[in-house]
Amino acid sequence: MITARKRRTGLMATAGALALTALGGTSYAATDDTATPPAAQTQQTSQADDQDASDARIKIAPGDGVHGVATDGSVNVTVGDGRLTKVTMTAVATGTEVPGTLSADGTSWKPNGPLKQATRYQIAAEAQDAKGRSATENASISTVSPANDLLGHLSPQNGSTVGVGMPVSFTFDKAIADKAAVESRIQVSSSSGQQVVGHWLNGSRLDFRPENYWKPGSTVAVTVSLDGVQKTVTFKIGRSQISTVDARTKQMTVVRDGKTIKTIPISSGSAEHPTYNGRMVISEKFRHVHMNGATVGLTEKDGKPSYDIEAVPHAMRLTDSGTFIHGNYWGADSVFGKVNTSHGCVGLKDVRNAGDAKQPAAWFFDNSMIGDVVVVKNSADKTTVAPGNGFGDWNMPWSEWVSGGTSN
Repeated sequence: MITARKRRTGLMATAGALALTALGGTSYAATDDTATPPAAQTQQTSQADDQDASDARIKIAPGDGVHGVATDGSVNVTVGDGRLTKVTMTAVATGTEVPGTLSADGTSWKPNGPLKQATRYQIAAEAQDAKGRSATENASISTVSPANDLLGHLSPQNGSTVGVGMPVSFTFDKAIADKAAVESRIQVSSSSGQQVVGHWLNGSRLDFRPENYWKPGSTVAVTVSLDGVQKTVTFKIGRSQISTVDARTKQMTVVRDGKTIKTIPISSGSAEHPTYNGRMVISEKFRHVHMNGATVGLTEKDGKPSYDIEAVPHAMRLTDSGTFIHGNYWGADSVFGKVNTSHGCVGLKDVRNAGDAKQPAAWFFDNSMIGDVVVVKNSADKTTVAPGNGFGDWNMPWSEWVSGGTSN
């Protein structure tokens, strides 16, 4: 069930020292039933979803958002009251799929061999119960780093290619007393020559970005110094893609490298649940996700969730508090481009099971990458996404960003 994402990392810091454990991965906890976000921004209602809930119950071990996972024998997928129909495990940075074996009875799956160290993986599982009703589950994990690796988790991942809006983000397990001491050990530079400045978004999160979006095609290097040893992680910036959602006209304009390549009819937040305004960054992509209103505090008077959709297609996370841009197969064709009906997300026309590549949601999913920017304007919600809600860093003016960094 999708809810507010809690950042869990392997970074630990004290007032004067920085102890890091495994740089090269990012944790996105997409499921946490105990979380209650300050502002629920979730997907469109399932009133038109007439599919009965599946009896199949999928479990992914060791669980979503877990770090330090052993590379051999720790990962497995099981299902109760059903059979697994498809399981994919992918290295996030490279897109490489991990070979695995499904048991003869279809109730379990595991990787064929050891995983790579200090690597983030995304697992997606599908199953059916005895009546043919489908169920899905997703999880992200990060494997253990070598014992002599002095660095820890950050975002984005080493060797990855991301969109122009992806900041460099460190999140620590506890508040940092001596921020200057910690920040002084981290250097971020770009081959573009852009000035890169750090800013503490709260007591435990330090992000770095330039004044404007990263230059397409550039390379960003993150160097951490500890006890006289330096280690560097690099990532590349892909093409520029900025998509602007106009909640008033109910259209999204996709601009790549300065040229408009697509205009897509959308349905954004209703008057009761308007979508945030502001600049957001795609931080996760899921071909299917389970969305349940109760996990973000949206319930009816009888306590039941306002919506419960087993497999929302082509979903991409925009904020930690639950805003997504995703496919909508339950809305009538007349909704898109005409009416705002969601609980705060941006919906694009789609089909059940994400099976039609010609649908607008499928096109946008296939043509988007982590780090791409989605801008929402003219929403009835007067609130702009907070800089620390997801990667909303770009909503803070540069003068304020610079003045808040301990190195400036």
